Amino acid sequence: MPPTPTGTRPDRLDPGYYSVVRLPPEVAALASVPDTLAPGSAAKVGVLDLAFAVRGGRTELVERYQKSPLQLIRPLWTDPAMPGMTYVCLMATGAGVAQADRYRMDFRCGPGTQVHLTTQAATKVFRMEHDYASQRVRLTVDEGAYVEYLPDPVIPFADARFYQDTEVTVAPGATVVLGDTVTAGRLARGERHDYRVLATDLRVSRPDGTLLAVDTLRLGADTGMPGDSVTGPAVFAGHDHVCSLFAVSDRAPATEIADTLHEAVAGHGVTYGVSVLPRECGAWLRLLDDSPVRVAAAHTAAWNSVHRLLTGCPAPAVRKP
Repeated sequence: MPPTPTGTRPDRLDPGYYSVVRLPPEVAALASVPDTLAPGSAAKVGVLDLAFAVRGGRTELVERYQKSPLQLIRPLWTDPAMPGMTYVCLMATGAGVAQADRYRMDFRCGPGTQVHLTTQAATKVFRMEHDYASQRVRLTVDEGAYVEYLPDPVIPFADARFYQDTEVTVAPGATVVLGDTVTAGRLARGERHDYRVLATDLRVSRPDGTLLAVDTLRLGADTGMPGDSVTGPAVFAGHDHVCSLFAVSDRAPATEIADTLHEAVAGHGVTYGVSVLPRECGAWLRLLDDSPVRVAAAHTAAWNSVHRLLTGCPAPAVRKP
C-alpha cells in the first residue's frame, strides 16, 4: 500500500490492508472459496498495529490497535542491564493458523527506542483443504533504535498452505536483529515435509528504498522426484529444522558481527554458515539440525553474542507466559 498521509489512519479492515499484494505463484494457484468461513470474515482477519516511543527515559507502547485473533501481552521492562528496553509478547487467541486466515502485524519503533518482540509459542499452521493462509509483517526501525524480532518456530502441519511476507525498514544509525525458525512439521506424529506449500519473503531496506537484503524461501510438497525434494542439500540437507538470524547495524563492522556469530555457534554441533550482508550493513547466520534443543541453544547463543556486541550488555533470560 502507498504511505499513509500524516495525521490519518488506514482502514485496517480493508482487504487491501491485510491481504498480500503479490502472492508467489505456488500460493496464488491454491486460492479458492472455502466451504467454511471465507477470507475477510470477522474471525479470519487478525491485525496488530503497534507504535513505540521513548517516554520518561524508557520505551513505551504509545499506540496500539489489535483485532483478534492477534493480541499482545502487556509490555514488560525486565532487563536490569537495559531497564529502558520493553519486552512484548505477541499471541493469537486461536490454537493456530487456519485456511483463509489473513494476518497483518505492524511495528513502528521510533527514534532511540529499545524493543524486543517475540511470540508466546510456536506458530502452528493447520491442515487446509481450500485456499491458503497469509501473514504480512511490517517492521519500521527509526534512527538510533535497537529492535529485536525473534518469533518462535513455524510448524506447518500436513497439507498446510502458508505465505509470510516480511518487510523491514531500517534507518541509518538503527539496529535490527531478526530471527526465524521453520520445522519440517509435526515430527512426533511422523509428519515430515508433508505441507502443501510454505513460502516466505523477507526484504530489508532503508527508508529511501535502498535494498539491503532479500531472503526467499519456497517449500513445496515432496514429489519424490530427483532434484525436487526440499530435503536436498540446497534446503534442509536431510535435517528437520532450518533457522536464520539477521543483524543489521552500524554499531560494529559487518565482519566483526559475522565473526561474533561464527564464534557463538561453533561447538553446538549444528551445520551452519555465516556471511556479511550486502553493503556491509551487517551479517547473517543460517543453521540446520535435527534436534530442536540444539537448534534453540545455537540460536540463543547467536542472539546473546550479537546482543552483547551491539548493546554492551548481556542478553536477559526471556520468560514467556
